Amino acid sequence: MDDDEASTNRHQPPTAAATTNGHARGGGDDGDGEFWSSFTENLRKVQSVLDRNSELIQQANENHHSKIRDNLVKNVALIQEINGNISKVVSLYSDLNVNLSSVINQRNGEIKEKSNNRKGDDEQDSIHQLQ
Repeated sequence: MDDDEASTNRHQPPTAAATTNGHARGGGDDGDGEFWSSFTENLRKVQSVLDRNSELIQQANENHHSKIRDNLVKNVALIQEINGNISKVVSLYSDLNVNLSSVINQRNGEIKEKSNNRKGDDEQDSIHQLQ
C-alpha cells in the first residue's frame, strides 16, 4: 500500500456495517440507523472539506515557490477559502459532538430507567418473600 492509499484509508469514515458494543450500526431502536447515517454523512463532508484544503494548500505552496507576483496575489483568495473551510470543519465537528452527546444522554437515561425498573421489581419480590 503506498502513502497516498494509506492516507486515504486512514481518513475514511466508518461503514454502516461497523459495530459498537457488538451491535451492528444502522440497526436497532431509538433512531440508531438515522444517527449513524447522519454521523457517517458528516464525516464524509469533513473529509471532503479537508481534501479540498489539501489541494488549496498545495496550490498556495506552488504559487509561493513560483515567486510570480500574480500567483502570490492568488494566494490571498486561496488562504481565505482555506480559513472558511476550517470554519466549516469546526461546525461539522460541533454538530457531530452535539448529536453524539444527545444519543449518549438518551442511552444513559434508558439504562437508568431500566435499572430503576429492575430495582422496583426486586423490591416487590422481596416484599412478597417476606409475606
